[in-house]
Amino acid sequence: MSDNPHGTERKLVEILLVEDNPGDVRLTREALKETKVLNRLNVVSDGIEAMAYLRKEDGFADAVAPDLILLDLNLPRKDGREVLEDIKSDPALRHIPVVILTVSQAEQDIMKTYDLHANCYITKPINLDQFVEVVKAIEDFWLTIVKLPPRNG
Repeated sequence: MSDNPHGTERKLVEILLVEDNPGDVRLTREALKETKVLNRLNVVSDGIEAMAYLRKEDGFADAVAPDLILLDLNLPRKDGREVLEDIKSDPALRHIPVVILTVSQAEQDIMKTYDLHANCYITKPINLDQFVEVVKAIEDFWLTIVKLPPRNG
């Protein structure tokens, strides 16, 4: 996405991060600031808020539909597995790619999330530099290489 000779604006990529760990939110935000794709990171901290955001309910009436969802599994109030199931069973939401970004390396979590139609499963590295590299790799693949579906609203 370099200079556009037609003078049209580059598309802003909307990312929804569903994460309850403030440190991981900060690291994700910092890593995405350094990327080459124009993006806006919207953050919610639990599964109930995630579904309200996606359905534009409970104070999220002006929420912009995300192009990509980064979803932690271990969330308060409603866990990421339930959120993923809700997203992928909703015809208005199921086309949005969902990247699982979690500390869990449990085979059962990996199998369950793919059974629920997660688009990708990534285990968060413990090392801070590696975490930033993982977020940059997500950005590289999902926002540069992959053709995302059109946004609904």
